[in-house]
Amino acid sequence: YTPLHSAAGSGHLGQIPPAVLLAADLAQKTHLGQTIFHEAAEHGALDRMPAGLISLERLLDKNISGETVFHVAALNGHLNQLPPELLTEEAMLQTTNAGDTPVHSAAISGHLGQIPPGLLNARTLTVASKSGFTPIHAAAETGQLDKIPAAVLTVELLLTRNDNGDTPLHAAAFEGHLDQVPATLLTAETIETRNYEGLTVSRIAVDRKFSHQ
Repeated sequence: YTPLHSAAGSGHLGQIPPAVLLAADLAQKTHLGQTIFHEAAEHGALDRMPAGLISLERLLDKNISGETVFHVAALNGHLNQLPPELLTEEAMLQTTNAGDTPVHSAAISGHLGQIPPGLLNARTLTVASKSGFTPIHAAAETGQLDKIPAAVLTVELLLTRNDNGDTPLHAAAFEGHLDQVPATLLTAETIETRNYEGLTVSRIAVDRKFSHQ
């Protein structure tokens, strides 16, 4: 962990003379594989980095967990600090060692709204991690289906299954977020679909209602 990492994480990298930065090894990593850009992403200091330091190549560099800077920024709610032109589908499809994408990270942590709507599509929302978990399931579980563009939120997308046979609506029903789903998508096909335990979305919703009374 170098002074540059400390400065990046605390938002004080701009206090280091440009000549020093130009001569520094900006790709140097901590024992966890974190670059100064990972540190800035984690601590919300990306928008305080000197102009010209941030590039797509540096943001795609991975730590020992396989996380890019996009993953770290998404998990901590700081994607909005990155230049919009660097938020590409290629970046959103990068996977960690566990198979998670930045869209997984944003959905799990409640920051899906920071991903440009144009990058929330059937491709980025249905990438399965090694545990079979997809971003659309995470969005349903964390109450963020309303962040997904209406044109993308289709019956087909809502029938995506994870390794347990759950659809996103199973996850939404279990957590009490079915109210975020347009009524036109709550059809016999979507709410009566059974997971591998034989449970339907409607059954989970009814059981949850009674358990919370």
